[in-house]
Amino acid sequence: MRDPWRLLLVEDDRELVTMLSGVLRDEGYAVDIATDGQQGLHRGLTRRYDVLVVDRRLPGLDGVDLLGRLRSRAVRTPVLMLTAMGTLHDRVDGLDAGADDYLVKPFELDELSARLRALCRRGLDVTDVLRIGAAHLHVGDREVELAGGERIALAAREFALLWVLASRPDTVYSRAELRRTVFQEAPATSIVDTYVYYLRRKLGRQVVRTERGLGYRLGAL
Repeated sequence: MRDPWRLLLVEDDRELVTMLSGVLRDEGYAVDIATDGQQGLHRGLTRRYDVLVVDRRLPGLDGVDLLGRLRSRAVRTPVLMLTAMGTLHDRVDGLDAGADDYLVKPFELDELSARLRALCRRGLDVTDVLRIGAAHLHVGDREVELAGGERIALAAREFALLWVLASRPDTVYSRAELRRTVFQEAPATSIVDTYVYYLRRKLGRQVVRTERGLGYRLGAL
C-alpha cells in the first residue's frame, strides 16, 4: 500500500482552509497548509508533494505569480487552481501559468475530490527528463543521472539553476538574468555564484562554465 498522497493547500480563507483540510485528511491526504503566496512558494520549492491546490488571489504573492515561479524552477507537481474569478480570461491566465486544472468557487466537494485523484494519478506518469550528453536530469526526483547510472540528488534551487542552463546549453546567461529567472526573491546576484559553487561541489567544476565578464553557461557532465 502506497503512502498517503502529499498535498499542499495554499489558501488564505481560514474557514475554507479548516473545512478543506479536514475533508482531505479524512480522504487520506497528508495536508500541509500555506496561508499566503510567499509561504506557498517556500514550501513548494523545499518539499515534495503529489498535488498542489492554489487559490488565485493570495496575500503577498498572487497565485498565478506563485505558480509561474514554481514552474520556472522546474517544479512540475500537478496544480489545481481554486478561485472565485471564473471568466474565460482568468482561466486562460491560470492555465498559461502552468495550472493543470481550474475549479471555480463555489464548488462541490465530490468534484474537487475527483479532480485531485485524477491529478495525483497523472503525476505518477510524469517523466520529464532532459538529456545532457550521456547524463539525464529527472524533474520529478530533482536528480542527475550520470552516464554510469549514479544518481545525484539536488536541492530545488540547485536543480532549477541547472535546468535553466541545460535547457539552452549554448546560451551564456548573465548573473542578473539567472537571478531574475531562478532566484527572483533574492536581492543580490551573488546568490547565483553561491549556487554555481554548490553545483560544482556536487557534480564537478566542469558542470558550469564561467564566461569571464559575461556570466555562466552549461559545461559538461
